[in-house]
Amino acid sequence: MVSTAARRSGRRGWFFVAPFLLVFALTFIAPIIYAIQLSLFRNQAFFGGNKFVGLANYAVVVADPKFWESFLRVLLFLAVQVPIMLLLALIAALAIDSARLHASGFFRVVIFLPYAVPAVVATLMWGFIYGDNFGLAADINHLLGRAVIHPLTGSWVLSAIGNIVTWEFVGYNMLIFYSALKVIPGELFEAAEIDGAGALRTILSVKLPAIRGALLIATIFSIIGSFQLFNEPNILRPLARNFISSFYTPNMYAYNLSFDGQQYNYSATVAIVMGLLTAIIAYVVQLRGSRKELR
Repeated sequence: MVSTAARRSGRRGWFFVAPFLLVFALTFIAPIIYAIQLSLFRNQAFFGGNKFVGLANYAVVVADPKFWESFLRVLLFLAVQVPIMLLLALIAALAIDSARLHASGFFRVVIFLPYAVPAVVATLMWGFIYGDNFGLAADINHLLGRAVIHPLTGSWVLSAIGNIVTWEFVGYNMLIFYSALKVIPGELFEAAEIDGAGALRTILSVKLPAIRGALLIATIFSIIGSFQLFNEPNILRPLARNFISSFYTPNMYAYNLSFDGQQYNYSATVAIVMGLLTAIIAYVVQLRGSRKELR
């Protein structure tokens, strides 16, 4: 039988955890339940009000070309931008961690500084740089005497957004990698030095295997962030309305369905489907990364 002291200790534990559980339930669990409830209904415009339709909204999303166009766009964004961003962050972390870089603390702060800039401010700043009639792009075109750079037109738009996101988050990921590098046991470096390993061999055989967990975490965070892409294209949209549509990303699609189209039920369905797809892809990446780590 459980002693009285153990029962009292358990009650005290729940007492301290209760505030977190309450906030977690109100800010995380409750909105999800409400969104699921919304997705099971459909608003009848002229009669009947909200009508229960079960999974009908989900069937519409599966057949919605706008949703899949936006999903494939962020999938392409993920496949190109995330590897470039993580590679740059890894190179920066390795350079700062090495003893050969002077003023490493200064470079660490400079590279991390863009992450401290709010996303809205960063996007507005880059929007002025990208402008066809003003900013750096316009000045370069004027200097060359011809229109060479079009960051906010055609196929350039996604690359321009990727540049903004990379600029914002290289420092964040660099700090993750750098923190992992600093806790590598010194004995591993001593053993590599005794074996005659050079700088490149030490990186490939000691540092990279040791920070594999940090690489996996940064990759998962970047995947989730890519599928949540919203601020950058939404803020740049007034500058490129012909190329950034209201369904440019799934989050923009859900947002505009809800606040511009008043289609709250369908918007909730899109958000839930996107959340499920994001969770599945992130889980697959985590599972594959964990298996490789165990080998």
